[in-house]
Amino acid sequence: MSTAPATPEQTTAQDQPLMTHRQIMLVIVGLMAGMFLSSLDQTIVSTAIRTIGDDLHGLEQQAWVTTAYMITSTITTPIYGKLSDLFGRRPLYLFGIVVFILGSLLSSFSTSMIMLAAFRAFQGIGAGALMSLPMAIMGDMLAPRERAKYQGYFLAIFGISSVLGPLTGGLFAGSDEILWITGWRWVFLINVPIGIIALAMVWKFLHLPRITDAALKPRVDWWGATSVVVALVPLLLVAEQGREWGWTSAASITCFVLSALGLAAFLIIESKMGQDAILPLALFRSGAFSMSSLLGFLVGFGMFGAMMTIPLYLQIVTGLTPTESGFATLPMMAGIMTASIVSGRMVASTGKYRIFPVLGTALMVVAYYYLTFMTADRPLWFLMLGMFIMGLGLGQLMQSLTLAAQNAVAPSYMGVASSAATFFRQIGGTMGTAVLLSVLFSAMPGNIMKAMGNEDDLRSGLDAALTPAVVSAPENQGIMEQMWNQIVEPAQSSIASQLSTASDQARTAADDAVYQQVSAAVQAQVDAGALPADQAQTFIDAQVAEATPAAEEAALASAAEQAHASVQDGTLAVDWSDEAQRSYWVDQLTPTLAEQISSTSTDGEGSGVSTSDTSYLTGADARLTRPFMVGFNASTLSVYWVGFFATVMAFVLALFFKTPPLRAASGLQENAQGNKQAEDAAEPQAEVAERDVLDVQTVYTGSIPVVEAVPTTAAPQAPLASGKKPRAGILAAAAAGTLALAAALLSWLRRRSR
Repeated sequence: MSTAPATPEQTTAQDQPLMTHRQIMLVIVGLMAGMFLSSLDQTIVSTAIRTIGDDLHGLEQQAWVTTAYMITSTITTPIYGKLSDLFGRRPLYLFGIVVFILGSLLSSFSTSMIMLAAFRAFQGIGAGALMSLPMAIMGDMLAPRERAKYQGYFLAIFGISSVLGPLTGGLFAGSDEILWITGWRWVFLINVPIGIIALAMVWKFLHLPRITDAALKPRVDWWGATSVVVALVPLLLVAEQGREWGWTSAASITCFVLSALGLAAFLIIESKMGQDAILPLALFRSGAFSMSSLLGFLVGFGMFGAMMTIPLYLQIVTGLTPTESGFATLPMMAGIMTASIVSGRMVASTGKYRIFPVLGTALMVVAYYYLTFMTADRPLWFLMLGMFIMGLGLGQLMQSLTLAAQNAVAPSYMGVASSAATFFRQIGGTMGTAVLLSVLFSAMPGNIMKAMGNEDDLRSGLDAALTPAVVSAPENQGIMEQMWNQIVEPAQSSIASQLSTASDQARTAADDAVYQQVSAAVQAQVDAGALPADQAQTFIDAQVAEATPAAEEAALASAAEQAHASVQDGTLAVDWSDEAQRSYWVDQLTPTLAEQISSTSTDGEGSGVSTSDTSYLTGADARLTRPFMVGFNASTLSVYWVGFFATVMAFVLALFFKTPPLRAASGLQENAQGNKQAEDAAEPQAEVAERDVLDVQTVYTGSIPVVEAVPTTAAPQAPLASGKKPRAGILAAAAAGTLALAAALLSWLRRRSR
């Protein structure tokens, strides 16, 4: 049936946004509450993880804690996206916050790194909603070019959490106890009150018009979700444990087979489910969607692994406290915020964004290559500059890749597209974290032993390790036990054995010399007739006994001078507190020990160097910790090189990335316009022509009605599903009162801070 063209009044009405600015701001308040919760948790944990690992005696198992959280949050991301398209964003967002709070509470009771990893995995189930749904909700409410007007609010929350997170995490990690609870456990406990506040704000403010028809009974792809788990968990597990198991071991091969079977099952199930799939395969027919997903994977792979190593580097090599290391990462956050704001404004003014994936990946390539020049002696500003460059790249990539994914699909798939962008970035991040941290901790013992083979560092360290005042210092006990005793004690025993032999030889030589001299003198007296021959031996024995002590003492003194030692209790021994003697023997030991260390296996097995608890490095003499720092730095360079090659691949792909054009309307507006056109096509042409009145119609949101202005006929308004009419005046008054109260509270806080 043909339809008449819309009248000017109808066009105006159709262009009227479904949500007012006030409603959008209230929704953004709810989103910011959840975003603050998740971003604060990430920054707190990253600065406290070394303290947690040391206390639970499992720093080398840090990857388990990080990977478990990322596995569950990654797996649930596409599930949340699809379910939110079916059932609405609000209930799933609330569910995610509740699970996140409960997981945080359980994590605070952990007694081992494995237990903490399990509770963090549960926490990650909730984090999946906090990561994926905000971008979908923003895509629903705002046209792509309009989002730049509101992203300042999110960047403010991100910036606040970036400052408060490291500070709070450092304070907690640096405190032995707070309210009779171990300090680092508050890293997770703090999420409970903040989460409850976020839950209340989301419950109050997050209300969106429903896109899907509530009368429809959607088909949930539970088998697809299960196959995602089967495909990803074994793959991520072998990425974490492959070096320890062996890449061709039975356990690794089993994981590879299970992952392949899970992937095959996922593809078959998703093809059968069609549009109801968790991740509809039809989406990948879009080149823009496929390319944005692949770029997100590569960027996540390179980004997350390096971001996990930087706080460790700042604390272990640079020697910063957890609080200081948190503040030292602010250049990266500043780079992200600066690039996000500038790129967002440019997108809002021009509507074009193709340059940002190219420029963002290029800056990440530059940052990683720059970081490969990092050494243990570089000043802190050198690393901070690299972090800032990396932040500039990441700030341009996060928004642009999500925009590309959202604009490549229909509005009804906004949740799937948004979650897919996060999903593939998280998959890359999870793989990057597991693989790169595994590389880091696997290479570290060997690199530490290799660093100890450097003659200059070994000579300096030996000099400190052989100085009694340094060895006896309480702060050096740990590093001596972990690294130096196994070198120093055999060396001292060998030297003591050599000097003992030299002492015996000196005394024997002195005794022989005395005996010969006395014998010759006595014989001369016998020959001269001055001494009877039968008394000669008695006279010799008496004179030898009298002269021997002085002769031995003189012989030992001469031997001590030649051996650069002292005479202690009648034997030669090195006085290690004497700088001259110590320097001589250090010079003698260093070449031999360096050669022995260099000839040992480079994998560090049997080195005795602990990477599960690095607290022994805190406060220790810098000469003793130098090989550890150099070895750790060498291990991080391996991580940076892997990140470099991953981002180079992303840069090459970005050059061929054809970004889809931005839409002029939001997801809700496009759906409303589509529904309106369908209704107009079904109505008689005469009714369409006669419609010239704006009436009030409500859209069911699942909790309260949201009032909007849309064109309707003069016929009586259809009732809501509940049978009650909306009370627009009451809702508007309540919203105005809430905003007024918030404004008054903000004004009071400002006065209090002055």
